[in-house]
Amino acid sequence: MTKKILNLFVAVVLLTACNDGGKNLESYGNNKALGNMVIDKDIEESVELKGNNEAPVVERKLIKTGNVSFETNDLSATRNHIEQVLKKYNGYISTDNEYKSSQSITTNLTVRIPSKNFDAFLNEISSKVARFDNKNISVNDVTEQFLDVEARLKVKKELEQRYSEILKKASSVKEIIEVERELNKVRSEIESMEGRLKYLQNQVSYSTLTIRFYKTEISKAYSKSFGRRIADAFGNGIDNIKWFFIGLVNIWPFILLITLLVIFIKKRIKRKKE
Repeated sequence: MTKKILNLFVAVVLLTACNDGGKNLESYGNNKALGNMVIDKDIEESVELKGNNEAPVVERKLIKTGNVSFETNDLSATRNHIEQVLKKYNGYISTDNEYKSSQSITTNLTVRIPSKNFDAFLNEISSKVARFDNKNISVNDVTEQFLDVEARLKVKKELEQRYSEILKKASSVKEIIEVERELNKVRSEIESMEGRLKYLQNQVSYSTLTIRFYKTEISKAYSKSFGRRIADAFGNGIDNIKWFFIGLVNIWPFILLITLLVIFIKKRIKRKKE
């Protein structure tokens, strides 16, 4: 019974392929067994986009990313400005980091902006920047990937429908198990492709920009007045003298031992001379 059903399945697929304008079935030389019948891999690749000879108008799928770096005199004001512009263009902050070193305080923001607003957002941010230390913008065209996944997804969904029709006609437990195994495999592939499409669409819909801005810290040692620095130096000298005497007190046994050793050596030398 399985053999008859699958023969009928193959015939329907081949007939459909012929009716779609004589499309050729691609052969990968990779067959898989289902029960006592061998199903050619061409079945899964038998559906192609119609009107293949024509050049359809395709909307480009572009992923735009960038990163900028600049110095600011007011970290708080710069951050507030960025947040206001983000709100204006319906963007949001995806990551927010801040760290401090001995020379500077730095803030790193990763923002997501609707792709149609990316250029306007960047221009408005740039208007408050005197000079960029670094500014890189890149565009990745994923149109081909997008169309490829869509086409394969269409094939898999049609294959899922055909397996479902075969499953309805299965009459034995063995037939049901074999068809369900293939059906589950196809559905798993469909879920994977749908996830990939969602990811690509999200990357296309929202552009990503990493913004790094920092404020240089002036060392406190150099920000003090000359008189204050002299006073501090004098105080440091007194502290150093204190620590010197404290150090001598800590090593007094060694000083005493060295002194006695020097006296002993001098006496021995004097005796030899006499």
